[in-house]
Amino acid sequence: MESLKTLKDTKKKYGLRNLATITYETLQYLEDSPCKQQSRETIHSFLTEARHLSCKLTTTECLMMVNDPPTSALHIQLLIEDSEERLTEEQVNELLQTVTKYFPNIPSENS
Repeated sequence: MESLKTLKDTKKKYGLRNLATITYETLQYLEDSPCKQQSRETIHSFLTEARHLSCKLTTTECLMMVNDPPTSALHIQLLIEDSEERLTEEQVNELLQTVTKYFPNIPSENS
């Protein structure tokens, strides 16, 4: 989101109309998403802690959790391939606690 905001400010110099539209639409979407509340520091801290949990998450799975922070065990099943076989119930709960710790402003399933 920060990169797009910088791009939006600099693109006016080059007159890239299509890029301006894409940048604008993407920023509008991101303004209504959980990433509006995220910072580089919280993302880095989340990724560091998620990688040190006892479950082996791929880089892609970690990125998907940053982009769409899971709010329930079902949400984790949708983001992590074969999660039923790869993760125990305790590991799922640890992941959810880690998400809540670093991204506290996301709406939970119970909200």
